[in-house]
Amino acid sequence: MTIREASAQWQGTLKEGAGRLRLGSGVFEGAYSFPSRFESGRGTNPEELIAAAHASCFSMALTAILGAEGHTVNSIHTIAKVHLGVTTAGPTITRIELETEARASISVEDFERLAQKAKAACLVSRALAGVAAITLRARLAAQ
Repeated sequence: MTIREASAQWQGTLKEGAGRLRLGSGVFEGAYSFPSRFESGRGTNPEELIAAAHASCFSMALTAILGAEGHTVNSIHTIAKVHLGVTTAGPTITRIELETEARASISVEDFERLAQKAKAACLVSRALAGVAAITLRARLAAQ
C-alpha cells in the first residue's frame, strides 16, 4: 500500500515559537505558528492542510463515482471549511463543511445522491469520522 509523509519542526514556546512543515513530495513547505493556527497570523496550520486534503479527496471521489455511473464530468470545484472550536477536551475540530459545484451531465437529484455517496466514500471523510459533523452542500452548475 502507498505511504505518504510530511514532516514538521517546532522551535520555542507554544505562543512565541514557530515551525516549518514540509510535504514529503517537496511540493509545499511553509511556516506555521500559534498566531497562524489560533488567530489570523501569517502561515499555514494543520486545519488548513486538513481542509485541502478533504477538498481534494472529495473532488476525486465524486469524479470517480460520477464516472462509474456513466456521467461525463467537465469540472468539480470543492471548498472545505474546517471549524476549530473549544470543547471540554480543548481545541477541537468541531465541524467540516464541504461545498462543491460540478459541471457534469446528470440530473440534480442524481448528482445530490452521488455527492452524498462520495462524501461517505472519500478516504479523508472516513479518516475524520470522529468529527462531530461533516456537512455537504452540492450544486450542479449549468453546462
